[in-house]
Amino acid sequence: MRTLLKDVKTMVWKDIVAEARNKEMVTSILTFAILILVIFNFALRLTPQIILELAPGILWITFIFSGLLGLTRLFVVEQENNTIHGLLLSPVSRENIYVSKAISTFLFMFVSEIIVIPLFSILFNVSLFNLLIFAVIILTTIGFASIGTFFSAIATNTKSREIMMPMLFVPIVVPIIIAAVISTGIVIQGGGWDDIYKWVQLIVVFDILSVVFSMLAFEQTLQE
Repeated sequence: MRTLLKDVKTMVWKDIVAEARNKEMVTSILTFAILILVIFNFALRLTPQIILELAPGILWITFIFSGLLGLTRLFVVEQENNTIHGLLLSPVSRENIYVSKAISTFLFMFVSEIIVIPLFSILFNVSLFNLLIFAVIILTTIGFASIGTFFSAIATNTKSREIMMPMLFVPIVVPIIIAAVISTGIVIQGGGWDDIYKWVQLIVVFDILSVVFSMLAFEQTLQE
């Protein structure tokens, strides 16, 4: 357990330092997210009631497609910097590499989402500052990061990774996207925990299954 924590802490810190230097992942996610929000804001002429109905979908479309940019580049950066071979040759287990990459991805995506939320609230005049909404965002982002890290490793080994990544990732995360959209919409319109707990349970189950599956299959993915 101590080895796991030490390895993960070291590799997550390496990713944070690297991101702080080049700001590639967070910048790409934020830029694309802001662009999507601005386009939706100017393209749609929405009444207050329609905004409440469409806001959850717009929010999660923004999160999913902007997050895809970062996920697609996750292991490409390691390859370009020739650090992936060092990781594979190190005594660090493949499971620890996966956990560290998933945590780093979650942190970068969540930071981007936190920055996007105030802009979303300003553009669409919808308040998202609710603990239940933040809980849904955190749990769903865990699902995105856990399964997205696994698929990013697969897509990196293909020539058409920019096409392969969305094809692998989006269909798998459809269940938690639906759950997140419905939960967010219910809370925005005044609902509480009793109204969304079944959807939250679905997200939690997805998170657990995706983490377990990805950890078991990650070693074979890297070997290929």
